[in-house]
Amino acid sequence: MHKIYLYLGIIFFAFLGSLGQISFKKASESLSLNLISLISNYWLIIGLIFYGLATLGYVFSLKHGELSILYPLIASSYIFVLIFSWKFLGETMNIQKIVGTIGIILSVGLINYV
Repeated sequence: MHKIYLYLGIIFFAFLGSLGQISFKKASESLSLNLISLISNYWLIIGLIFYGLATLGYVFSLKHGELSILYPLIASSYIFVLIFSWKFLGETMNIQKIVGTIGIILSVGLINYV
């Protein structure tokens, strides 16, 4: 498997995992610890599906690549969560978050520069 497809796959799975995190946040707004509430919370179900698919994708990708190279790419999920939180949850965007995100991008690029 070509490296570029593997890297793009991991970034796609990080994207899916990020959608799962946003869904979990939405699910938490009406979360109650009883069985009926849990199985009827569609945000929770959606989050589990996205997160589950992302996890399966990570495992499949690890079969074809090195953990020390692929795992840092999963950090791109932080970038997606920052953007999605701002866009869909109305969370604030500030200079510290932007600088931190740029730091993540540079770090992942540095680790994966071969």
